[in-house]
Amino acid sequence: MSDNLRLKNQLCFPLYALSRQITSLYRPLLDKLGLTYPQYLVLMVLWEFNQLNIKQLGEMLFLDTGTLTPLLKRMEIRGLLVRKRSAIDERIVDIIITQEGKDLEKEAEVIPFAIKEGLGMDDEEIKNFRDQLNSILKVITDKGTD
Repeated sequence: MSDNLRLKNQLCFPLYALSRQITSLYRPLLDKLGLTYPQYLVLMVLWEFNQLNIKQLGEMLFLDTGTLTPLLKRMEIRGLLVRKRSAIDERIVDIIITQEGKDLEKEAEVIPFAIKEGLGMDDEEIKNFRDQLNSILKVITDKGTD
């Protein structure tokens, strides 16, 4: 067997396993808010911008419309956001956070601190690791646009 094909030598596996483990740290915290991890991601973007269209949201979260649409429908039914056709171009669907969605932000403020504690990393370590991951992500996504 080639050394290149050993699991311990793969870059993808520790990233995959780490992603699953970090997401599992979020699960009990998000359960208290009645949110899934993807719903939490959507809300974080909306807490920052209040309103975006589906295309913008998908680009920010690296999610396609087929993934976002059912997710947003469930969130709309719950009253966390509203989906509305753009007055400028009816092909565009705007996503607007509701007051109920905004109210969850205060409850969610504890999540980053709990995750930091769960990881056993300080602010500087988290920032450096996040910066490194974002650099890799940028290289990969920039290659996709070449």
